[in-house]
Amino acid sequence: MTIGTGIALFVIGAILAFAVNVQIEWIDLNMVGYILMVAGAIGLIIGVIMLVVRRGRRGGTVDDQVL
Repeated sequence: MTIGTGIALFVIGAILAFAVNVQIEWIDLNMVGYILMVAGAIGLIIGVIMLVVRRGRRGGTVDDQVL
């Protein structure tokens, strides 16, 4: 999951949790919104950690590499 996907899930979840006032018998849209917000936050954190790990693994600078 990328950073953009995490942000999108969080935003969609916030819209469902706070802006939609539709009552459906078989599903609680507020709970679905909260679940999507948590999944988006976790995805965002994982995406940032993966980005930091990838950048840390490279080491050195471009000048040190032999082309």
